[in-house]
Amino acid sequence: MEKDELRAKIYSKIDELPTLPTVIPKLLSLMDGSKSNAADVTEAISHDPSLTSKILKVSNSAYYGFPQGISNLERAVALLGFNMIKSLALSMGVLSSLPSGSKFPHFSQEGLWIHSLAVATAMKELGQRFGAGDDRDYLFIIGLLHDIGKVVLDQFFGELFQQALEEAQNLEKARLYMAERKVIGFDHGEVGAMLLKRWMFPDMIVNPIAIHHQTEIPEGTNSADTAMLRIADALPQELGLGDEGNPTVSEIHEADLQVLEMKEKDLEDMKEYLHGAKDGIYAFFSAMS
Repeated sequence: MEKDELRAKIYSKIDELPTLPTVIPKLLSLMDGSKSNAADVTEAISHDPSLTSKILKVSNSAYYGFPQGISNLERAVALLGFNMIKSLALSMGVLSSLPSGSKFPHFSQEGLWIHSLAVATAMKELGQRFGAGDDRDYLFIIGLLHDIGKVVLDQFFGELFQQALEEAQNLEKARLYMAERKVIGFDHGEVGAMLLKRWMFPDMIVNPIAIHHQTEIPEGTNSADTAMLRIADALPQELGLGDEGNPTVSEIHEADLQVLEMKEKDLEDMKEYLHGAKDGIYAFFSAMS
């Protein structure tokens, strides 16, 4: 199948997915922090009782560890910040529109989402330690949704995806994205970007996801965010947090560390941080399930 034909088929399958909750377009319009405030975010989310319930459940989980219960959105926004609540709402709104459960035994969506939560946790921490600017909560969205393309491939191109999973076992470096390109013609990052672009997510979220397995970062994209994603993607694999379908642990490249001016000690500190967050990550997954 030619690449353009395959791309068209991917888009046609994406269009078969359930529509996003109506609150999501409103929240996407508020992604520019200078144009939104806590009241805007709270008002938008409050119109979706199901999403509100999920956010409160996660806010009360051991992931955040607040000693007193959070009973309403206003309290959640006050404690977590409106940008973080906005990121949680966008992420959970997307997850609610995705099919659950894998069609094949070699791929676990549960393992995928635990891995993705760990990546999101690492992304947010990397942003706080090595990022620039005040609003870095969107990094959580990038981390949580970075492998969303695997769900599309698993659900709509299952036999090819299964073939790619098996092919990865035979590759010298055993990387799933390489097998996806060989068998399917696109890797899961590219497919995930197609989905998020279709859903009108901004480039600052789409671009790092699209290119996180490319050898070189294209000019004009945020190299720091992409470097963070590559590093954050590898850390949970080393710690055994989740299982996203790769038979071996990803390498952390020196070039990405240099972009963030990270030293070996910084990397070890991040591993220690993520290991300490392990129980909270599982609690978050349980709360959002």
